[in-house]
Amino acid sequence: MGVLTDQQKARFMDLLWSIQSRLLAAFEEIDGKAKAERKSWERGEGAGGGTMGVIRGAIVEKAGCNVSAVSGPEYPAIEGEHKGKPFWAAGVSTIAHMYSPMAPIAHMNVRCLEVGDTFWVGGGADLTPFKAFDDDTKAFHAALEEACRGESHGTYDRYKKWCDEYFYIPHRKSIRGVGGIFFDYLKGDFDQLLNFLGKVTSAYCTVYPEILKKRVDEPFTDEQKDAQLFWRGRYAEFNLAWDRGTRFGLMTGGNTEAIFVSLPPVVKW
Repeated sequence: MGVLTDQQKARFMDLLWSIQSRLLAAFEEIDGKAKAERKSWERGEGAGGGTMGVIRGAIVEKAGCNVSAVSGPEYPAIEGEHKGKPFWAAGVSTIAHMYSPMAPIAHMNVRCLEVGDTFWVGGGADLTPFKAFDDDTKAFHAALEEACRGESHGTYDRYKKWCDEYFYIPHRKSIRGVGGIFFDYLKGDFDQLLNFLGKVTSAYCTVYPEILKKRVDEPFTDEQKDAQLFWRGRYAEFNLAWDRGTRFGLMTGGNTEAIFVSLPPVVKW
């Protein structure tokens, strides 16, 4: 008997599916021509699966929004109190790369894990512009700060600091963008946690498309486009070398194509 009821898991999945639908529709509107493609995958033997949603176009060069729910008899931790316990894990992850170097990369994910006799939630969102605009940065952080208002497990300031620490690229000695929020291992009342994740994801689904609509049509030079491709390299380096979500997906037998949908479509080093 798990900690979470089937009804609670279903409610969490409903949130994830609604986020995927909302974001893919927003990316389609921004691009104007490209349509999102959805591809379902299964982990096998009743161990779960998910749906990968990807859009590729002239404006939205590559954007993905994936939903997954997997389970197994042994949590894939190398060590620690949760190692070897039965688990259930579900989440949504989205990443977008615009063709224009004036339009920022952004990422968001939320997840829920049940391991043995406990469960927790985690997630976050961050903005990674090649060319940072102060008003975009302020709008992005203001939306996330409002989503964190009244949260009992921590504050926006705490989650903002956590984001800067998590999305730090050690070999580059820098954070990968202009920040956002990050949180993990939040435990407590399921309804309160689900409400918090709903506020965070709704804020992201509103503010990020608004930023993109302002930037995708701005003029840029060939030099800026070339420099953007090198900037994308840092994003790829973090995801491949340091990101915990990438490692967890690979360790739990997730869909490789879905896991690496976060990588830029064209990049230079």
